[in-house]
Order: sequence, then structure tokens, then C-alpha cells
Amino acid sequence: MKEYKFYGWETADIKDANGLTPRNYYDILSDIWCADTCAPRMRDEWSVCNPTLGQCSITAFLMQDLFGGKVYGILRPGGNYHCFNVVNGCVFDLTSEQFGDEVLNYSNCPEQFRETHFAKEEKRLRYEYLRSQLLKKLTAF
Repeated sequence: MKEYKFYGWETADIKDANGLTPRNYYDILSDIWCADTCAPRMRDEWSVCNPTLGQCSITAFLMQDLFGGKVYGILRPGGNYHCFNVVNGCVFDLTSEQFGDEVLNYSNCPEQFRETHFAKEEKRLRYEYLRSQLLKKLTAF
């Protein structure tokens, strides 16, 4: 089995209606994440060497669309939340690599809601773009 670096990759073997796992989606999204899908405040730091930077909430809500479950957030310095997924006890964070060697605490985190996150139109538009690009890839998959 291929080794991944995102949090929870070892147990991220749940399957969606397409029969795909979070690992499969990580592979697909790795070709889609870009500066345009990155949070504007981090865009200057985004690079192909760190493709998950600034992609957490839109990716987590997209995974929620596919797998169900809930999105939770780790409070970060500056007051923003880093989002990740929990589906039937399976915890995974497709965008955790952006933090390098920093160890994040995934316990006792507050649930995050798309209504709150997508109240920012730019974030909703980034999510819609990421979703549309993923759907294009899935039709070719």
C-alpha cells in the first residue's frame, strides 16, 4: 500500500457511493488544489510543494458531501479553524500536510458548519470550483 502523509491515512478506508476512499480523493485532489482554491490570505505562500495549504475547509466540506459525517475544526493562532472530517469514527484530514511536522490535536474540537464558512462568498466560490473540478476528474476516473 502506498504511504501517505495526511492525518488518518492508515485507517481512511471508508468508501463512498463511487467505491472510493479518502486516499483515492487525496490522489485526485492533489492534481486539482491550486492557488485559485487556496484561502486568499495564504495564496502568496501556496506552492506545488505545499498544495494542501489553505485548502482545509473547502476540502473537508467536499469530503462531507461524499462520505457524510461531520466536519470539525482545530482552533489555530489568529482565531481561524483548521477543518477535518470524522465519518463513523474514522478521522481523516486530507490537508494536514500543510503544517509540516507540527502535531495537531484532533480531540475535543468544535463542529464546523458550511453555513458559517460559506457565508464568505469567496470561500463558497472556491468550494464550488474545487467541487466542479473534482466532478470532471471523476467522470474520467
